Amino acid sequence: MRTYVLRRLLQAIPLLIGITALTFLLLQLAPGDFLGTMAENPAISPATIADLRHRFGLDQPWYVQCLLYLRNVLFHLDFGESFSRHQPVFAVLREGLGNTLLLATAAALVTWGLAIPLGVWAAVHRNGWSDRLLSVVAFAGLSVPEVLSGLLLLFLAARTGWFPVGGMRSLDWEGLGAGARVLDVAHHLVLPALVTGLVPLAGRMRQMRGTLLDVLGLDFVTTARAKGLPEHAVIYKHALRNALNPLITLFGYTLGALVSGSFVAEIVFAWPGLGRITYEALMTRDTYLVLGGVLMASVVLVLGNLVADLLLAFSDPRIADV
Repeated sequence: MRTYVLRRLLQAIPLLIGITALTFLLLQLAPGDFLGTMAENPAISPATIADLRHRFGLDQPWYVQCLLYLRNVLFHLDFGESFSRHQPVFAVLREGLGNTLLLATAAALVTWGLAIPLGVWAAVHRNGWSDRLLSVVAFAGLSVPEVLSGLLLLFLAARTGWFPVGGMRSLDWEGLGAGARVLDVAHHLVLPALVTGLVPLAGRMRQMRGTLLDVLGLDFVTTARAKGLPEHAVIYKHALRNALNPLITLFGYTLGALVSGSFVAEIVFAWPGLGRITYEALMTRDTYLVLGGVLMASVVLVLGNLVADLLLAFSDPRIADV
């Protein structure tokens, strides 16, 4: 197993290097840069702009800049300096990454906490009115864009006042006690977590339903019923345990997908996460901050896929030997 994990981590290195190089190239193809915007200010002399361009290495060809950036990241864990914030990129992104992981974790609780029981209920009541209703809900969840659902929930919060319309904390957060602070953040977290978690919920619910229906048709379930076991014991002690196995690997992939899916919710609800910071960096053409945000998000996606592979290897040890 240790060799399998090491092999998967080594395979991720060229992938992350390729993502960084591609992002760097796309940023270079876009017209203008941060210092070009600064040059429009008559109070800043051309000599100052030239000095800054040399300091940040922007006077070098793009491929030289990319190689220097990769060298600093790989050997010194130096993600560069943010042009707009005048801080190291890692310092800017560190808190944002934690906020994004918090949002993704809450969204994962929404997704799996609802998908499994709703999928089981739909399978047990197959072709009933509740199954048909859940099918309509799943269809709507798969069809409505995340941006639209976010805006609708934002409108609901603005009209009712039940939830904050944005941000992560209230204005008086600093004066609250420890428990009140946790509740305040949780209150702000509800709508972004719903928007992020409801997108994959529909698909996971339908997968849970279909997998459980397949298991309920197997011989060992028929045998359990023939022995006179109660129906709830057949479903929850025998069938459900086997139906969950195929969904185990999807858990890791869902974690990675929720991190990338949270970017939209962060922008709509002004959640101070990695996606919002990266978006603002794109608007200001803050090259190294964009690169750091994309690279950190890619690392989280790779780790999510690694978790999925490990869960699959534990459920089927033969995979680790491949």
